[in-house]
Amino acid sequence: MQKITGMKTVVVGAGINGVVAAIELRKRGHDVVLVDPGPLPHPLAASTDISKVVRAAYGPDKEYTELAERSREIWQEWNIEFGVELYHEVGFLCMRQRPMEAGDFEYESLRLLERRGHRIERVNSDYLRRHFPAWSADRYRDGFLDFEAGYAESGRAVAVLIKRAKSIGVALREHAKFSGLDETSDRVKGIALESGEKVPADAVVMTVGAWTPYVLPFTGDFFRASGQPVFHLKPAQPELFTPERFPIFGADISATGFYGFPLNRDGVVKIANHGLGREMSPDSPEGVVTKEEENRMREFLADSFPLLADAAVVFTRVCFYCDTKDGDFWIAPDPERAGLTIAAGDCGHGFKFAPVLGGIIADAVEGKVNPKFSWRPEVQAGVAKEAARFQGEL
Repeated sequence: MQKITGMKTVVVGAGINGVVAAIELRKRGHDVVLVDPGPLPHPLAASTDISKVVRAAYGPDKEYTELAERSREIWQEWNIEFGVELYHEVGFLCMRQRPMEAGDFEYESLRLLERRGHRIERVNSDYLRRHFPAWSADRYRDGFLDFEAGYAESGRAVAVLIKRAKSIGVALREHAKFSGLDETSDRVKGIALESGEKVPADAVVMTVGAWTPYVLPFTGDFFRASGQPVFHLKPAQPELFTPERFPIFGADISATGFYGFPLNRDGVVKIANHGLGREMSPDSPEGVVTKEEENRMREFLADSFPLLADAAVVFTRVCFYCDTKDGDFWIAPDPERAGLTIAAGDCGHGFKFAPVLGGIIADAVEGKVNPKFSWRPEVQAGVAKEAARFQGEL
């Protein structure tokens, strides 16, 4: 395919997808405008948080595992390149309350990671008791520790990448709210802003996450926005929750949906849920953590990490996912609207791939689409990437 350069490209949404896409498109010689209602990082964006898991455990899915491995390498390079420790390699502890069996997410993840040469250790209750004393060791009988995993400081990473985008010539239009596509009968020729201004473009890239089915209603048949509860806790015994004693975890996540992070630089332990969630727009007034969600979190902690069960909640937020019916990204041109590319469908597992997503999105804009992430409105709902996210029909 002949190399494409010099397109006037508008990227809508300056979360992680938007900023890495803008950077990559600019590096490829395109004239790029990055539009966002701001402030940046946007407080409601899924990217704007203290941490996101960077792990290659994806059951038997070799393609996602390979993408995660490439991403981890670049996260390590970014730490050096930016002179900021955005990625912390503290390990990922993936446990079950019953022995792992073939077909389990955890078992299939372990086997694939072993075949690919990861530094893995099988973990049982005795291992938990010796190394990770905050766990209810008798409850969690089997699992593994992947030493080649960690977390990214997500909000901080987005801020650093926005600065990089500006430095290489991406034009940032902050406090500019998208109101619609500027299109003819067969082509998108730019976007319209709420102010009435039109921004012309050869290519428009929509990277607006959970807002996608609301700002582009025709995508409502294949995207679903869902909110998941997030809690920041202050443990009474912080020394038991340092990364060495409390790595990132998935605690029987296929059944409970709960995962979490060790003590961060501010003395906070983050606990979150990776489940079906509540369907809603990120702008919904219902986008706050409910008492029922906190009660479920407390019950989980009492069962799994008793020393956290009564910890003070210092902050809560709702993390918004953009779900697809098959749990895969949706990064492809719209076949009915020339000039429009949509990059969405994080399904709650997107941030870790930031270092490679820019290239995947830029490829799609230039007509080179990854088949797994193609335009596929015919796909029906099925089993998601993790059993915790199974949702039947959208």
